[in-house]
Amino acid sequence: MAIQVASQNLLTSVPHRSTFIQNPSPVKTNYPKVFKMALSQDEIFDKVQEALVEALGVDDDEVTEEATLVGDLGAESIDFLDIVFKLEKAFGIQIPREELSPEDILTDSNLVKDGIVTSQGIAELKSRMPWANLDAFEQNPRVQDFGNLLTVGDLVGYVGSKTA
Repeated sequence: MAIQVASQNLLTSVPHRSTFIQNPSPVKTNYPKVFKMALSQDEIFDKVQEALVEALGVDDDEVTEEATLVGDLGAESIDFLDIVFKLEKAFGIQIPREELSPEDILTDSNLVKDGIVTSQGIAELKSRMPWANLDAFEQNPRVQDFGNLLTVGDLVGYVGSKTA
């Protein structure tokens, strides 16, 4: 009998469902409308690899972290347009040309002397491209060798910096 009385009290104390429907109160949150999960380095590498395989017509196993885009994978300047397009689409990011191709630094007579990037030019490159490993280039900073500098690992680092 005590259970029956308790259940009757419970039923009469709960508002009728029409109360909730007639007087809905909006829930306010401060959450952004889109949630982005941070990608792991492996996930970024996989998407970069896919973009390079499609753009350059190379095999998956050729696209390693150490492979250079120009020397090892055979990318030409026209290919970079396709690579950038595929990366922007795959990651939902914008890639300004000057971030991947610092031509303004490599053609600045204050930063390049006799085809060699000066220490000030190297500092500017490092500032502009913190995701790139410039150690080997710094040992012999000839402008003509800069195009063969960018590796798949550098590209993964760049995309990672844009998606973080």
